[in-house]
Order: sequence, then C-alpha cells, then structure tokens
Amino acid sequence: MLLEGKSGVVFGVANKRSIAYACAKAASAHGARLILTYQGERLARGVAELADGLPGEAIALPCDVNTDEAMDESVAAISEHFGGKVDFAVHSIAFANREELVGRFSDTSREGWTTAQLISAWSLAGLAKRITPLMTDGGSIVTMSYMGAEKVVPHYNVMGPAKAALEASVRYLAHDFGPSNVRVNAVSAGPVRTLAAQGISGFSTMLDICAARAPLRRNIETSEVADVTVFLLSDMSRAITGATIHVDNGFSITAL
Repeated sequence: MLLEGKSGVVFGVANKRSIAYACAKAASAHGARLILTYQGERLARGVAELADGLPGEAIALPCDVNTDEAMDESVAAISEHFGGKVDFAVHSIAFANREELVGRFSDTSREGWTTAQLISAWSLAGLAKRITPLMTDGGSIVTMSYMGAEKVVPHYNVMGPAKAALEASVRYLAHDFGPSNVRVNAVSAGPVRTLAAQGISGFSTMLDICAARAPLRRNIETSEVADVTVFLLSDMSRAITGATIHVDNGFSITAL
C-alpha cells in the first residue's frame, strides 16, 4: 500500500460523486489516515458519513477558506488530531458564481472574478502556507485543475483564468517549499460527471466530444484521477514537483 503509515487531509469533499471523495477513498485504501474537510454546515453530516464509510481511519472537519481565521482554526484542529505531523494534502476546492458560467467571458463581473480567484486559486497558497509547517518529514500537496486553464472551453469562463492561476501557483509553491522536501503538483482531469460539473452549460456535449476525440476514445472516471493523485502523494513520485499531469485519456494532446 502506497500510503501506509501516512496521515493526510483532503480539502473540499462535497459528496460521494466528487473527485475529492474519490481521492479520499483511494488514499484510505492505500493505508492513509485521513481528515476530510467540508465547506459549510449543510455538508457536515454527509461528509461525516463518507468519512465513516472509508476502509481506513478518517474523520470530517469544517474548513472555510473565505477567512484567514477559519483556515487557522481548521489547520489547528488538523494538527491536534494528527499530533502535529501531516504527510500530504489534497486541495480540491473551486467555486464560481453560477451567473459567471453563462454568456461571454468578457462580461465577468469584478466580484465574480475575485470570488473565483480567491476560492479556486488563492486558497491553495493559503492552505499550503498553513499546512506545510506540519510536514516535518517532507510531504506532498496535490491540487485539481482542468484543461480550461490552457485552452478555451465554452461556458467555463471565469474558471479558466482561475485554474490558470492555480497551475502557476503550483509552480511557485513548489519552488517555495522544495527546500523543505515538500512537493506540490496538479492533476488536470478531463471532464467527468460530478455534481459540480453539471453547473456548466453544455457539459454533456463536452463529454461527447472528449469521448469521440481522445486517443483512448472514452471519458475518464473519478477513480482514475484518484489513482494518479495517490501516486503523486506517495514516495513513488518523490522526484516530481511543480508539474501538472493530465488525466484525460490523451484529449489534451489533440488539435481536432
């Protein structure tokens, strides 16, 4: 088991169909002790049930990235639970106001831009700054991106620049924390059926296009993203940092 004896946090679990939960499930199956975090009390019971259902030891805790104080409290609780030492973290936090995901990107509001950037990109840096002091023996941080960071995806709009900022942040954080033997990487997943993805107009068409044009001629599953994430969290990837790895059946290499 790749994560036997390791302790980690999966930030941003929402429901059983989310990529975050798939990552938690895979990490737990590989022997990790886990904390699953959620945003808002309305998710508390559901995420706690997901944590209870994992094969290994896991609990659920709140984490609100909208304020520094809330992030401080969350990381303090994480530190207390794990005795001051964490080996890895998965960042799967992203949000944009629904109205920003329709129409033209040029109509993005100032508030919508700020919200998407703060929650989807800056939260990685904010959490990394707080969690890395607990990675006393080195560690690994993995975040979730999407090809909209590199290419125009209709209706992805403000989330495209947010994911681009996220991927740039991965490189700068890898540089910051490399001397402490903490690695930072991103997984750029192809379109996958999650509840969050259903909020993107034309998502079903995106799935059809990817299945038709990807070299492997199919869409991905959340478990495939989770497997690559576990690899990046484990010592098997000890020489990889600052990278964005595509898990999309090869769709990102195609021109037509």
